[in-house]
Amino acid sequence: MAETLTRRFGTVHATALNMINMMGIGPFITIPLLMSALGGPQAMLGWLVALVLVAADGMVWSELGAALPGSGGSFRYLVEGYGSATWGRLVGFLFIWQFILSGPLEIASGYIGFAKYAGYIWTGLTSRGGLAIAAGVGILNVALLYRRITTVAAITLSLWVGTMITMVAVVATGALHFDLHRAFDFPPQAFRFSLGFLVGLGAASRIAVYDYLGYYNVCYIGDEVRDPGTVIPRSIFFSTVAVAVIYLAVNLSVIGVVPWRTFVPAGQHAASDFVISIFMQQIYGHRVAAWFTLLVLWTAFSSVFALLLGYSRIPYAAARDGYFFKVFARVHPHGRFPHVSLVVMGVLAIVCSALPLGAVIDALLVTRIAVQFIGQVGAVALLRRHQPELPRPYRIWLYPLPLGVALVGWLFVFATTAPPVLLFGLGVLAVGIAAFALWSWRTRAWPFASPQGAERILS
Repeated sequence: MAETLTRRFGTVHATALNMINMMGIGPFITIPLLMSALGGPQAMLGWLVALVLVAADGMVWSELGAALPGSGGSFRYLVEGYGSATWGRLVGFLFIWQFILSGPLEIASGYIGFAKYAGYIWTGLTSRGGLAIAAGVGILNVALLYRRITTVAAITLSLWVGTMITMVAVVATGALHFDLHRAFDFPPQAFRFSLGFLVGLGAASRIAVYDYLGYYNVCYIGDEVRDPGTVIPRSIFFSTVAVAVIYLAVNLSVIGVVPWRTFVPAGQHAASDFVISIFMQQIYGHRVAAWFTLLVLWTAFSSVFALLLGYSRIPYAAARDGYFFKVFARVHPHGRFPHVSLVVMGVLAIVCSALPLGAVIDALLVTRIAVQFIGQVGAVALLRRHQPELPRPYRIWLYPLPLGVALVGWLFVFATTAPPVLLFGLGVLAVGIAAFALWSWRTRAWPFASPQGAERILS
């Protein structure tokens, strides 16, 4: 009999899980990177592009998550959409292949951001000290998640409250001290259309998409969600709308108080490492800013907590269905959570935290777009064609228009990536295809199986 997980997450818990993932350290460390992409506040256009893309893609996740609730999220959707005995094996393998890299990279970005903001309190922090802080946060994260899901749900709400306090404080402070001319101090020819403008807009959109990542996090723990057909779509919608409003307010708050030229280009200004702390310091002084930085660190930890919780369920689901090493399918005998997958993903994230932040963001997105995000657009269409009888508690509004919007958006973000990073992502995909071919040939599975073997459907 297969081991099952406990269904504990309702709409409030699920929305909180998505939001603390989305509203983690992301905007606090990427505002300088965003502004640097186009050299001024016109980079806020990237938020608009990303919001349109995320809204359309959120509908894709909602239909798939409501129709196919279960741990694993994208892995389950891709396998079912492309055929569990044929092409779904390849796409599912490639998803796990890239996820073993992109998942820990995304979690590591939170550890890196945590260490950067710790540098505001711990002046003179060396790069080695920053690595030690990132590793310590990673170890604590694994320790807190190494328990039953009922306790984790309560911890999630507690972290969400701290995250909301931080965001409200930033927005309220910015509103009280907002300077319209400072916020919209555009450089000359800020909106001049050119190839360079498109590339810069792509970079800004990519950073904004990174900040929005997590609107789908509840889909990865579908086996632990009550009434997933209702809870999953609602939590995605509520968290996306709420975070979009909060993100706009946070960005305007910062550039309305701190002149954007003081942290752009990001690589040439130390203030870009902890711009929110500088924002508070400029208004209230260093002492208050130092205390507020502790709230930022709380927010950063909330994000990586939510990420590791959701992402640790993906290798578990793949192993349970026979697509990954069986050891990852083990469930803790007392806590009823996938402990092996949790520990492995946690350790890999700690290792990845030694990389530069910009490289981490670009690499995790470019490796994820082709297989996961674009792949899911195809999965929705294929499931509607081949499994019309599949119960769909939620159906995409104005179908198939949102599919086209999501597809064009992901292709734009992918195509405007720097060539070396783009080649890296394509290289990861190519090596993954070769590895799948070798694995399938050695196990005599599709496409090297006999006709009888090719008809086998994985349970």
